[in-house]
Amino acid sequence: MVDVEAGPVERRTPPDGYRRAIEAHRQAAPPSRVDPGIAAAVERQTKAMRELSRRAFPEPDVVADDAPAPIEQARAQRRRQATATETAALRRARQERSAREAGTPTIGPPAALRTTA
Repeated sequence: MVDVEAGPVERRTPPDGYRRAIEAHRQAAPPSRVDPGIAAAVERQTKAMRELSRRAFPEPDVVADDAPAPIEQARAQRRRQATATETAALRRARQERSAREAGTPTIGPPAALRTTA
């Protein structure tokens, strides 16, 4: 690797054609103008939309620290449902096994398979 001493960079003067093109562009491009009336109207509209949004979607009330969060409530409900389903399935399996061992028909029709649409 070659060490190069860092020194001031010498810039070349841009060509005349480049400077003429830049000047022509500056003259052709209109300066940006901001109408204060339009800017104020935009600000009022933004403020009104934020207020409508706050009314339509209010902030939820503060929840106590020991209260479960909504996601935790949903998980707990799913766990309860899964436990109830498992308990019902075990109960039915025991009934069917005891019916088979006793040589009697099973209670109720066989479980129908569910399909998803």
